[in-house]
Amino acid sequence: MNDDAPPVDTPSTPRRRRGGGGITLNDVARIAGVAPITASRALNTPAQVSPQVLQRVREAVQRTGYVPNLLAGALASRRSRLVAAVVPSIAAPVFLETMQALTEALAAQGYQLMLGQGGYDGAREDELLESILGRRPDGLVLTGVMHSAQGRRRLLASGLPVVETWDFTSTPIDMLVGFSHEAAAAAMADHLFERGHRRLAVLGGDDARALRRQKGFIDRARALGCAAVPALALPAPTGVPEGRAGLSRLLEQAPDTRAVFCASDALALGALAEAQSRGLRVPTDLALAGFGDMPFAASLCPALSTVRIDGTAIGRHAARFIVERVEGREVGDKVIDVGFSVIQRDST
Repeated sequence: MNDDAPPVDTPSTPRRRRGGGGITLNDVARIAGVAPITASRALNTPAQVSPQVLQRVREAVQRTGYVPNLLAGALASRRSRLVAAVVPSIAAPVFLETMQALTEALAAQGYQLMLGQGGYDGAREDELLESILGRRPDGLVLTGVMHSAQGRRRLLASGLPVVETWDFTSTPIDMLVGFSHEAAAAAMADHLFERGHRRLAVLGGDDARALRRQKGFIDRARALGCAAVPALALPAPTGVPEGRAGLSRLLEQAPDTRAVFCASDALALGALAEAQSRGLRVPTDLALAGFGDMPFAASLCPALSTVRIDGTAIGRHAARFIVERVEGREVGDKVIDVGFSVIQRDST
């Protein structure tokens, strides 16, 4: 047999059209031996056709690889069965738990998740929102509440269910599931102070949420009597390399620092590597704490003290909000504060 020979058309194998046209519903109907309207019913409302017809149509779909045109169905039903979610970075591990829970909860209700990366630049988020809204998803799940005036207007004008997450405000666009970054950071300041640490510092990114953690930590540390709280805000996104370089800069500026709160576990991991490379004993010479309770945090040596956020609860609540609104059910409390937990481990 010559593998390079062109395929031979048969009555049961539709020829791919010139110009890139794919397999159509008419092709499926012809192979199944039914009318196009019958094939459409078999795919969209299978209870309206006989089991024999349904089987023939499904076999034709399997044979041809036909994919139903979901857009046509969405136009007819005014539902896309798609929910869009926007995160600053798809590489940021802190949001993975939420996105996983959101995906699973939506799928259980027959919805699919479309994920977008908005970055840490407001202009980029605005461009992404415009593109998403133009495709008319059934709902939007956003990270944070610091949106531009233009973005906020577009979201309000869309009429779509919107859930803001991983943040807190008394004036959400629509619905909100989150927590207070300031309160979480203040609780970590309390923890470090209770452990006997007095010369505190904070290391984070320059994005809005990290800056609010920084402010919450500094305000609480000063209220506890720490006169000077050195702080360093690095360009977002930040990770392990920035944590290592950031701690080096902090110690140059304030060599008497004895405890550092890092606005993410990734930064704390980098800071731990830098401390150990300098021969500093953690926590004897320098205590370190993170934020996010990533899976690796408990396995470090020493294990990392951190702030735990229930990302699964955020994802599940956000999915429930969207589905209830899309399906016309009343949403009770539109704002949920999932809170946080300070996890004490060996690093502090």
